[in-house]
Amino acid sequence: MSRDSYIPRMVDPIIDGLFRTLPAIMLVGPRATGKTTTAVRHVETVVRLDRDRENAAFLADPDAALGRLPEPVLLDEWQIVPDVLGAVKRAVDSDHRPGRFILTGSVWSDFGGRTWPGTGRVVRIDMMGLAVKELERNTRRPAFADLLAHGRIQELATPAQPPDLADYVDRALRSGFPEAQWMPPSVRARWLDSYVEQTLTRDIETLDGRRDPVRLRAYMEALALNTAGVVTDKTLYDAAAVNARTGEAYERLLRDLLVADKVPAWFSNRLKRLTRGSKRYLVDPALVAALLRVDERAVLRDGDLLGRLLDTFVVQQLRAEAPVCDSRPRIYHLRQDQGRHEVDIILELGMGRVIGIEVKAAATPRHDDAKHLRWLRDELGDRFVAGVVLHTGPRVIEMDEKIVAAPICVLWS
Repeated sequence: MSRDSYIPRMVDPIIDGLFRTLPAIMLVGPRATGKTTTAVRHVETVVRLDRDRENAAFLADPDAALGRLPEPVLLDEWQIVPDVLGAVKRAVDSDHRPGRFILTGSVWSDFGGRTWPGTGRVVRIDMMGLAVKELERNTRRPAFADLLAHGRIQELATPAQPPDLADYVDRALRSGFPEAQWMPPSVRARWLDSYVEQTLTRDIETLDGRRDPVRLRAYMEALALNTAGVVTDKTLYDAAAVNARTGEAYERLLRDLLVADKVPAWFSNRLKRLTRGSKRYLVDPALVAALLRVDERAVLRDGDLLGRLLDTFVVQQLRAEAPVCDSRPRIYHLRQDQGRHEVDIILELGMGRVIGIEVKAAATPRHDDAKHLRWLRDELGDRFVAGVVLHTGPRVIEMDEKIVAAPICVLWS
């Protein structure tokens, strides 16, 4: 695989289908995840709004600038000139032909306070970093959640030479950023350091130039230490030495830039004493390592960090695949008060059906590793579709009714 070859993305068929039907779509995801590379394959004209010489006309008169361009048009990094959204809205209202505009952006919202002009006119598609399934050219294989949702748990497959624990950590630390895939580890580490630095300085200025990058870094480091954990706001604020108002602003900024996220707690009236706290995540485990300044060897020596990193890695893979799943899963976690029962990941399907997932660093799953999945199955009855204990060993093992243990690589093999 050469550096210059295009890696097919799971969202490619979705983009093709929507752009043949709708006038405008938007690809939203973290910076440097390949949105522009994917989008340019569908357009005739590319406008890079983060370049002064290309955005000047749009700053002056976005409607006139848009009207002069041969279509289809890619408006890259729209958040630099947010008024371009209004121009797209007006263009679409006057001419609803399909396949006119693609917008790409590295922020989730239009700066929060403004009214979103794209409702009913611009369809958003989430495009996260590269999943291993994409890197291994397995995008045509059925989605993991779909296999389980349709009762095809027996089709979970492993390669002839499954990865071991060190391989999984290595894969996680390579990141989901396309540009970083071909770099040796030492170069990749510097690239990731630069990514973090640009997030703290250049990217934040796009949304709020008043923030202190030193304190914001401390907040990101606190998130990295607590990734894949249910942690209180106060714990993060104290770790970063910021007050609640500043901490809330930092959280909002990092989520808008799509480098941090929350997985909400799953709730059911059939289960009692469930907590409502979200799990916090950085969206890429390699960013966790960059912020904590650790390498593969350091991760393997720290059991707590290893568990958090593997959980973050699994959620990264599931989140990348979720937009293309026929079963349309939503990602949650489950925890009872005082941790009596907890399930690392809940995939909620339609009609309240659920898939439970536990993530273990061990290569040999134990009977006890599935105890929370058994409890959930017994409590939910028919609403419990399947349970999977993801581990770092080589084999798929049937553990109980509707519950299997499987290598993490079944997510992409």
